[in-house]
Amino acid sequence: MTANELIGYDELDAAAARLQLAEDASGLHGSLCGFLAGGGRIGRQSLVEALHLDAEAATPSAGDQAVLDRLLKQTQAELADPELGFEPMLPADDRPLTERADALVDWCRGFLGGFGLAGAETHSKLSEEAQEILKDLGTIAASSFEFGDEAEDEDSLIEVHEFVRLGAMLLFAECSNRGPNSDTVH
Repeated sequence: MTANELIGYDELDAAAARLQLAEDASGLHGSLCGFLAGGGRIGRQSLVEALHLDAEAATPSAGDQAVLDRLLKQTQAELADPELGFEPMLPADDRPLTERADALVDWCRGFLGGFGLAGAETHSKLSEEAQEILKDLGTIAASSFEFGDEAEDEDSLIEVHEFVRLGAMLLFAECSNRGPNSDTVH
């Protein structure tokens, strides 16, 4: 795999398992997206340190560190994509609906945690729309789904996924240029 290839869910999930993180791929990606959307910067610290993730493995191998570095670059580029190409990292569409729904909940939990780590003091300046998105992401993060009609459930998951995708991009656009001491208005 080259450094320019996009990281997929399974590759990131395997790296998270090797690092013995408390998060799977969805939670890890959600945490990173929330941190970046909230205006957080990784700087010289590692991704694991910046996101305050519990890692049982003391030091990532060179291969796992390369995956995390690629993930950071990929996520930054996707969130800033003017073509709105950002996607939350979730299991593939051919995976069971329950697995994908649970992963979306985990992604939202991670996003909210990362967003908070980025600097809650700046978030009081969020627009009403951004505050509403955060509230809705919190509702999703606290959800447990009940399934009935598979086609309807699939459509519902697609709608929630699209809301999460667009909400993350809106929050990134609103907050990413704010530093902790910035009064920038968008």
